[in-house]
Amino acid sequence: MKYLLIFFLNLLPQYAGKSLRRGDSYPRTFEDIKNEIAGYTDTAKAIIDLAVHGKAQNRSYERLAVFADTIGPRLSGSKNLDAAIKYMFSALQEDGLENVHLEPVKVPHWERGEEFAMMLEPRKHSIAILGLGSSIATPPEGVMAEVIVVSSFDELHKRAHEAKGKIVVYNEPFITYGKTVQYRSQGAVEAAKVGAVASLIRSIASFSIQSPHTGWQDYQPDVPRIPTACISVEDAEMMSRMSLRGTKIVVHLKMGAKTYPDSPSFNTVAEIVGSKYPEQIVLVSGHLDSWDVGQGAMDDGGGAFISWEALSLIKDLGLRPKRTLRLVLWTAEEQGGIGAEQYYQLHKENISNFDIVMESDEGTFKPSGLGFTGNAKARDIVKEVMTLLQPINVTDVYDNADGTDIDYWMRNGVPGASLRDDLSKYFWFHHSQGDTMTVQDPKQMNLCAAVWTVVSYVIADMEEMLPR
Repeated sequence: MKYLLIFFLNLLPQYAGKSLRRGDSYPRTFEDIKNEIAGYTDTAKAIIDLAVHGKAQNRSYERLAVFADTIGPRLSGSKNLDAAIKYMFSALQEDGLENVHLEPVKVPHWERGEEFAMMLEPRKHSIAILGLGSSIATPPEGVMAEVIVVSSFDELHKRAHEAKGKIVVYNEPFITYGKTVQYRSQGAVEAAKVGAVASLIRSIASFSIQSPHTGWQDYQPDVPRIPTACISVEDAEMMSRMSLRGTKIVVHLKMGAKTYPDSPSFNTVAEIVGSKYPEQIVLVSGHLDSWDVGQGAMDDGGGAFISWEALSLIKDLGLRPKRTLRLVLWTAEEQGGIGAEQYYQLHKENISNFDIVMESDEGTFKPSGLGFTGNAKARDIVKEVMTLLQPINVTDVYDNADGTDIDYWMRNGVPGASLRDDLSKYFWFHHSQGDTMTVQDPKQMNLCAAVWTVVSYVIADMEEMLPR
């Protein structure tokens, strides 16, 4: 026994300070992993102190304010988006980040042009509209037609015989964004199927002050294309009340929208290269493009800038995780994740090296935790990582990460995470003129940046990748 003990003592030095990785003789228990994560307590506190109380306090907000005020809205294919990408390329280089580069992609180029809608009967009334992305134009003289108001696709189909030659107005109630957005994306197609000449869709918004909210919509190859726009909640409800009284409504709609050939654009990338496993990637992201109204400060300037802030905070603290921490600022998310899809096609051959993909694209209001997609073992590890955020009381892990740009990876087995925050006012401003810096709160952005940084750094620095 004495000699056996000496034998094992002689083995200890070669394992000192090492965590056993996959394939080692002694696989780690969950208790080992919990202890490893607990070892990051002081690092997490340092990140939180720097982001929330220290010299980096309000930095992500101030950076975003300069960017949003200087560049403005950033529609796919626009000169503003080009300027935004150039701005960020320079800013990331000046920040001292590594491997700053642009990855070329092709993106849609649609412009709304001049547009207006006027109710002529039963009285003159200017209708606030925003054309929907990819909509065709009206004829130069516009479209003048009677209106049929419906509250659902079912009602439209039941009243199909009434719709031919008319403008369909959808007054669908807002339930949730996910359930209601189908009217924006499919409203024109369904109206065209019953012979309508145009469609006007109640904005997908939970609150309104006569504000139309735009967004992308999709045509179908075998269905005639008709012009389509969103209108305010107030105008949709007014026309619904008029219609229910039996009042005839006539509207003159004029839209100058135009689709151009796809334009060159770029995903913007920066890194902190990993110290031990540089080929393995923890990806943090937000999208740089926006709609052509407001400033795109909330959607998704906030998400993009807390993702940049995560790398800045780690650099400022002199930290270098074992894995590479990669920032990607996506282009053309609003058109269906166009830039992200091309990024996935370019990098999917290395999918086994992507540890986790993270996207913040639902606001940067008061954070409550993370949405997470992954297996049970990975979820347990992420829950443990979130305990490091107890000092700011942001520890919850919710089912399913959301993010158009990371969905390609998650569908193919890569764990994913998205920031969860207070969405109670998000759809008040979403895709509208109201999406400006006035919506943003510097203290809330500090908290979001702290969450994003702690999670991304710890996962990037742990000895093992998240299990799949």
